[in-house]
Amino acid sequence: MSEYCVIMAGGTGAKFWPVSRANMPKQFLDLTTKGKSFLRITFDRMKALFPVKNILVVTHHGYADIVAQQLPELKAENLLSEPYSRDTAPATLFAACTLLSRDPEAVFISVPADLTLTDETAFRETCRLALGFAATGNALISIGALPGQPVTTCGYIQMASPARGKPVKVKTFTQEPAPALARRFVESGEFLLNTGIHSWKASVLLSELQKHTAEVTDLWKGWEAALGSADQAAFLAGAYAGCTRISIGEALLERSNNTWVLPASFGWTDVGDWETLYRFLPSRDRRENAVYSRGKVLIEGSRRNIVRGSGRDKLIAVHGLDDFVIIDSPDVLMICPRKEAELSDFIARLGLPEFEKYR
Repeated sequence: MSEYCVIMAGGTGAKFWPVSRANMPKQFLDLTTKGKSFLRITFDRMKALFPVKNILVVTHHGYADIVAQQLPELKAENLLSEPYSRDTAPATLFAACTLLSRDPEAVFISVPADLTLTDETAFRETCRLALGFAATGNALISIGALPGQPVTTCGYIQMASPARGKPVKVKTFTQEPAPALARRFVESGEFLLNTGIHSWKASVLLSELQKHTAEVTDLWKGWEAALGSADQAAFLAGAYAGCTRISIGEALLERSNNTWVLPASFGWTDVGDWETLYRFLPSRDRRENAVYSRGKVLIEGSRRNIVRGSGRDKLIAVHGLDDFVIIDSPDVLMICPRKEAELSDFIARLGLPEFEKYR
């Protein structure tokens, strides 16, 4: 039995507009000031656990060239290109079927491309534990992070019993609860944050999906002959065209009674929007402004702002603003309050036809 890693790199990163765009979403950008994209950081992290030949990346076909450019050592056959974006259930199924076609005993761990954490040693230990439990049983293992404070931008996993350093049965999944509910979740001690990291045998994943989400797996009938053949592109086009957008959580984890969660404490952060990025970035000035710009920045009488510039020869001058997001890109200048709800509603207006060229 061999162990594999699958990196999910097909997201759009719309909440990081105007830096993240439809043709260059956030997973391919350096937003953490480390000089590497989220994808590159995640790939390098997973290389400490897996040989490169055992790492696969699933992405939208429009991003395949970007992935190949950022990860030149990735084997061409390990770059899985989706014809359409259909969320994580079809992407995970694509990876599982690909691995089964090569190794019927494959067990793998699935991680998001924008995986952000602080304790690398603890992360590696947790991954090894998750892979070990998945390999020796038929469980669907999720990794849940211990919550430090209530957050409303990610999902929660309720444990059926107290954690004892090993996976425990999952009781419930809840997506993005309201602030008051998130607070009760954290105070109860029964809930973990859903990191989007999962481990399972490829064969068990396929079997469970067939049992609980036949509307997806029925579209994949004949994959054994199609994958890896000259007919693969046509097969994928048909399978994806007929599939609705559905996450692996909705398609499987919330439906199966075979889901387990492994508590982890490796300093995981869901960097999903400008607000969470602000909380993650350690570098701030004495007034708590998070400033990142290739050019000069003059900021006075202002507190707790996010300021990001792209032009080396441009000065960004800010005075008298508190709790704002100020993002200057080559063709868009965005100035908006940092409040999550206001920022999300504002960015949602990009759906209007007159702003199509800026998405």
